[in-house]
Amino acid sequence: MTAAELLPAPRAVRTLAAGFTLDEDTPLAAGPGTEATARWLRATLGAVTGFALPPGERPGGATIRLAVEDAGPLGPEGYRLTVDEAGVSLRGGGPAGVFWGAQTLRQLLGPEAFRRAPVTPGRRWTLPGVAVEDTPRFGWRGLLLDVARHFLPKDGVLRLLEVMAAHKLNVLHLHLTDDQGWRVEITRHPELTRTGAWRARTKLGHRASPLWDERPHGGYYTQDDIREIVAYAAERHITVVPEIDVPGHSQAAIAAYPELGNTDVIDTTALTVWDTWGINPNVLAPTDNTLRFYEGVFEEVLDLFPSVFVHVGGDECPKDQWRRSAAAQARIKELGLAGEDELQAWFIAHFDRWLAARGRRLIGWDEILEGGLAPGAAVSSWRGYAGGIAAARAGHDVVMCPEQYVYLDHRQAAGEDEPVPIGFVRTLEDVYRFEPVPPQLTEDEARHVLGTQANLWSEVTEDQQRVDYQLFPRLAAFAEVAWSALPAPAARDFAGFEHRMAAHYRRLDALGVAYRPPEGPRPWQRRLGILGRPIDGPPPNR
Repeated sequence: MTAAELLPAPRAVRTLAAGFTLDEDTPLAAGPGTEATARWLRATLGAVTGFALPPGERPGGATIRLAVEDAGPLGPEGYRLTVDEAGVSLRGGGPAGVFWGAQTLRQLLGPEAFRRAPVTPGRRWTLPGVAVEDTPRFGWRGLLLDVARHFLPKDGVLRLLEVMAAHKLNVLHLHLTDDQGWRVEITRHPELTRTGAWRARTKLGHRASPLWDERPHGGYYTQDDIREIVAYAAERHITVVPEIDVPGHSQAAIAAYPELGNTDVIDTTALTVWDTWGINPNVLAPTDNTLRFYEGVFEEVLDLFPSVFVHVGGDECPKDQWRRSAAAQARIKELGLAGEDELQAWFIAHFDRWLAARGRRLIGWDEILEGGLAPGAAVSSWRGYAGGIAAARAGHDVVMCPEQYVYLDHRQAAGEDEPVPIGFVRTLEDVYRFEPVPPQLTEDEARHVLGTQANLWSEVTEDQQRVDYQLFPRLAAFAEVAWSALPAPAARDFAGFEHRMAAHYRRLDALGVAYRPPEGPRPWQRRLGILGRPIDGPPPNR
């Protein structure tokens, strides 16, 4: 493997005259702050090479050396990697930088280094002579995984974290609750998982489809499962950001605890966990009881997730029940609000203050801008760029994840064999030419763009293979957009990226990722006869 095949592309690469060959006597010397990366290297490379990588230096021989140095211009996630006849020198601006450099080192060893056991006994593990200097463009390089619509068991999440780390992504946004299921154990409210984690059946395809999967579907993560996921992610310098949706997307919670809904408008005791897709009319009641209930939920969530950011959703909240609810109208009058939009803003602002008092920050979808935004809140801009632009201009931090570019549940081609086609056609090249910072922002405003995130909603991704198919290879292009200092979209070298992808497909094969091949889906990846929701034409540039 050559340095020219690295992905994401590093800032600077220089070829050196000589590399070195890893062997059974090669030691690994880990300086302070690099212990976690040393453990990862011994476990990962040790499994595939059979070498122990013992601690210490080899007098007169090649050694792998890890160190943390002053961050300087590279920052805490930057690194310098040198491979020459003296071995490997990997110096990071912080522990995370050392780990990302180790991911580059693994790529240099070739695709076999991404397997879990040796496949070529006695092979020589030769590293090319190279000097790499690298640092990420954005501090938030995220992926949203929706486990509410279709549950992904814990082992699938752990596997995805490993694949994310291989692409230098550092935020997993875990969408844990929705109308179709509640996926995290809350000990003080056991019905959230006893009732809310299970639905009787599931719509197959788009909500207009006549097809149903009549099998019950569900599952949830115990609190120990969550602790394991968070710890596994932290070892890989990935932050797990939880999302607990309020006040919309909440039918699963209302099915478990009917008093959370608008009981003066509908019979909430008749509600079950929703079995289809779309925007659900059943939203939380804006009562003190609801606020206290969700404060209890968030107290347990904060104990499980050390992330500074906590996502509260805030999107797609129909106001019809509030308009018809005497209790909601009384709350609007009591608070002196202008209407239902300001009532939602009040709801979100309550949890912004509640989280801020506990040292956390609220983040929500761009609908939280409607009716006024809580001062400390950050915005996930999904309905195009407009929400993110407005938020950044108002001094709020933003994560750019516009639907028309980085919703990876959208179809990858226009062909009829594309499985359950949803949304716009978003090709590998489309994702590669995505620019997270819109040109309308000034330099000062652009500093509020924390980074970017690809989103995978799971209405039609029912298992790990479908998740893989929708994510890859496009997530590799997204990872380069998030990490690398690329030119303007039109000037990006997509042909060069495709050349590097030819090598990267072999890494994905070794990892067991069921990606979409460039020539189209394999026969077993198709879902013929299941109705989707394709949208023709180019997406709006808004």
